[in-house]
Amino acid sequence: MKGPLFYSKILLFGEYGIIRDSKGLSIPYNFYNGALKTDGNTSSEAIKSNGNLKRFVAYLETLQNEQPALVIFNLEILKADVENGMYFDSSIPQGYGVGSSGALVAAIYDKYAQNKITVLENLTREKLLTLKNIFSQMESFFHGKSSGLDPLNSYLSIPILINSKDNIEATGIPTQSLDGKGAVFLLDSGIVGETAPMVSIFMEKLKDQGFRKMLKSQFIKYTDACVENFLGGDMKSLFANTKKLSKVVLNNFKPMIPEQFHQLWQRGIDSNDYYLKLCGSGGGGYILGFTQDLEKAKASLKEYKLEVVYQF
Repeated sequence: MKGPLFYSKILLFGEYGIIRDSKGLSIPYNFYNGALKTDGNTSSEAIKSNGNLKRFVAYLETLQNEQPALVIFNLEILKADVENGMYFDSSIPQGYGVGSSGALVAAIYDKYAQNKITVLENLTREKLLTLKNIFSQMESFFHGKSSGLDPLNSYLSIPILINSKDNIEATGIPTQSLDGKGAVFLLDSGIVGETAPMVSIFMEKLKDQGFRKMLKSQFIKYTDACVENFLGGDMKSLFANTKKLSKVVLNNFKPMIPEQFHQLWQRGIDSNDYYLKLCGSGGGGYILGFTQDLEKAKASLKEYKLEVVYQF
């Protein structure tokens, strides 16, 4: 028995900003995926995943008891499947900012939620917010605090535009051009990032008035502009604003950027060969890159493995 595939996601713009109501744009990334399986696998990964699922099921039972109006699961069937050794077979790297827990949450909701909202119905803003709220509370088991966007993206497998906390919509993105020179890519930092400590650092920084001011006047301003430029296909403005955003992140989010990448980050800004930004909460995992000339970026970053996400 094998469930449907749920894909990883990439938040192109909006990391941290969406906590403070910036715009955001999240897209599915089909290179990685995961599925629930019950096939008698006894590998250490399957056993570990099954143990995690047991703890997750206990959490979902509490959630359902405390908030029956939020979501009801077929808990008996879910528990029986987990007892039978069900696990989440996933190629999505954990701690890399591409939504490994989001895909698992989406898979569990899809299979075990009663009266679920499906991708086939008319996805009104209200339905999207309901789903986001359910997923936010489900995923809190993994991160302490979750926006619910990763599972939402994984579940629907369509790009999602975040206008603000209470205003999200499904969106279309410009068609890829596979022979285009411009690209969005992932750079592997080789380090596993932990979401919860990074979010804690951010929350601590928010206590500082100067940091809050910078967020509003620079970080959110450039993030919103990047989202609008990208969706409008205005690539010239996109790169100008991504450069500004890259600078702001380097100057104000240093703890979220692994130290050995500070120089590389600056080099991109100075040379204009590429601009780097956080992918997810940072602290390791992937770093997101934008370039107007993919070959140039590859030459500049030849000691790193780049994965192209989107070409234009």
